[in-house]
Amino acid sequence: MRRRTFDNFRFLQDLKDDRSKRANVREERLRTATGLSGTPALALSAWRGVSGKRYVVGVHQLTTTNVVDAGPGVMIAVRRDEAGIAEPISIIADGIVGRIAAWTGEALRIGATELHVHRLGKHANERAAIVDDLTVTAPAADLEVA
Repeated sequence: MRRRTFDNFRFLQDLKDDRSKRANVREERLRTATGLSGTPALALSAWRGVSGKRYVVGVHQLTTTNVVDAGPGVMIAVRRDEAGIAEPISIIADGIVGRIAAWTGEALRIGATELHVHRLGKHANERAAIVDDLTVTAPAADLEVA
């Protein structure tokens, strides 16, 4: 019987190469369980920034009204491809109501269907840093709205 050898170094190198081929900014879906009282699970997901930090978000349908009601936080307009992979279209933090409405309209126009909201940034400068962390490699994230 022939004995097979396993090259640990080569396996780990291939794993590292695979990680480096993935996009730096990416969604990492979370599993949520149904609540104890039988209520439906919260729609949650997470985004991994270029820094490696993970930002947990609530997932909502993208409409003008729910963006305005979201309050202070980081808002990510997202579209999904046929395989279900999320692509950030635009990212904004703490916008003025009029600007948020224009931002939402433009995101809807170019194909965004979901709103991901991260509310754990306590201060405006912290939320701005999160936007920077999530937009470095997102090509469509610099959506300009007049």
